[in-house]
Amino acid sequence: MSTDSAGSPIKAEPSGSERRTVPRYSLIATAEVIEPVSDSRIPGRISEISRKGCYVDMLNPLPRETRIRLRISRDRGNFVATAKVIYVQEGMGMGVVFLEVADDQLELLDSWLVELNG
Repeated sequence: MSTDSAGSPIKAEPSGSERRTVPRYSLIATAEVIEPVSDSRIPGRISEISRKGCYVDMLNPLPRETRIRLRISRDRGNFVATAKVIYVQEGMGMGVVFLEVADDQLELLDSWLVELNG
């Protein structure tokens, strides 16, 4: 076990999967990220989704903590939510957490997750 300079044990940070409280599912879908301050609309692609957030593949991800509107489109409708960027992988994409989701949008998301879990 590693110790710090005072001899106390150093706790390892949990990995992403250990911090998650809900399962993530692979989902390939079209995304549109809307940055509300400039009203910029940036295309992207969803590669993972959960009830609490998703991963958006894009070459130029927005900075961490940026609040966005997110539209995810697939054959079974469009999911829209307010979200926040929680981590960035430069040149690859960003993880977002859903902040505000209308009840009807949550029902749509739940139906997608049931299908993906199937």
